[in-house]
Amino acid sequence: MRGVLFMVMLMVAGLAQAAPGVDAFSVTPGANGGQTYTLSIQVLLFMTALTLLPSALMMMTSFARIIIVLAILRQALGTQNTPSNQILVALALFLTVFIMAPVFTKVNEVAIKPYLNEKVTAMQALERAAKPVREFMLAQTREDDLALFARISGHEKIDTPEATPFTLLLPAFATSELKTGFQIGFLLFIPFLVIDVVVASVLMSMGMMMLSPLIISLPFKILLFVLIDGWSLVFGTLASSFYT
Repeated sequence: MRGVLFMVMLMVAGLAQAAPGVDAFSVTPGANGGQTYTLSIQVLLFMTALTLLPSALMMMTSFARIIIVLAILRQALGTQNTPSNQILVALALFLTVFIMAPVFTKVNEVAIKPYLNEKVTAMQALERAAKPVREFMLAQTREDDLALFARISGHEKIDTPEATPFTLLLPAFATSELKTGFQIGFLLFIPFLVIDVVVASVLMSMGMMMLSPLIISLPFKILLFVLIDGWSLVFGTLASSFYT
């Protein structure tokens, strides 16, 4: 797990390289005059890490919480596919980079640079890279979620938070992020739900039952969201929720 984590950090920083002195691709002459082509194990690990990068980005960073809140916000506004899924994912990705920048910077300084400069071994770099990511995930993980998965996996006794294995921390962190994302989304949904209820009540009192309340409430919800500078409030709340 630590090996995959370190490879992901290398790709995020754009510094993924093979170990010094090891050929990534080699050609061996065959006995019959042919040639045999082989790839080093590091290239295979790199290609494997590429397939795991989307999952690591979504479940080991702030991305999951952000995209959940943005999706619920769009549903609460009732704007259908506006903003589109591509825009929501791009917004969540850029905000994730902003929130995770201190973690990525620390990983780059304590692990990636020393490894590329041949000052530490690969295993030492893996241990250094895992520490800041672990600290971020532990800070966002609820104790009850951690205790739940510890009980399920049989790790009833964990001496220190730093001793929590990644196999236990990952599901606990993902569960905590889902809970927090839905809690923030619920709070965002309430004022728009009130507008929908008020508009529906007014239309019913006027006998206009055939007119959809969503058509009338949509401009009022958009107006409210614009007047309170909603995007700044949402982004600011999401960013600050990771550092409180």
